[in-house]
Amino acid sequence: MKHVVRLFGVCAVFLSAGFAWADDLPVIDVHKNPNCGCCAAWELHLREAGFTVRGHETQDIAATRARFGMPESMASCHTAKVGDYLIEGHVPGEDIKRLLAEQPPALGLAVPGMPAGSPGMETGEAASYDTLLVGKDGASRIFQHHTTR
Repeated sequence: MKHVVRLFGVCAVFLSAGFAWADDLPVIDVHKNPNCGCCAAWELHLREAGFTVRGHETQDIAATRARFGMPESMASCHTAKVGDYLIEGHVPGEDIKRLLAEQPPALGLAVPGMPAGSPGMETGEAASYDTLLVGKDGASRIFQHHTTR
C-alpha cells in the first residue's frame, strides 16, 4: 500500500508540472489589420491552445513584418512575436509550443500565404500545408507538414 501511495504522489507531481507548463506559455503579440476576420480566428485558435494573446492593429502589416525582419517571401496577413521568435501567418499553436520547447536557432515559424485548412482558414475540406522554420539568414525548411480534414 505504501508503494501505491508513493506512485500516486509521483503521478500528481508530473501532472501538476504539465498543467503548470501550460500556464507558463509566453504572451503572443499579434500585429494585424483590424478588419481581418481570419486573423481574429487565428487569435482564438491561439487562446484555445493556452496562449495569452495581445492584439496590435496596424494598417501596414508589410512595414511591421519588414521592421521585425521576416522575409517578404514568408508573408501572410499577420505577424506575431512570442519570446525571441517571429510567427508569420496561420501557424498552429502546437507548432509554436514545439518551437518554444526545442528553441532552435531561428528567426521563427511561417505559414506563407493563407492556406486553406490552416488555423483560422478552416474550410471543412481536406487540405495540406507546411509550417516552415525560418532561419536568421531568411532560408527556410519544413518544420511540420499538416493534413486536415
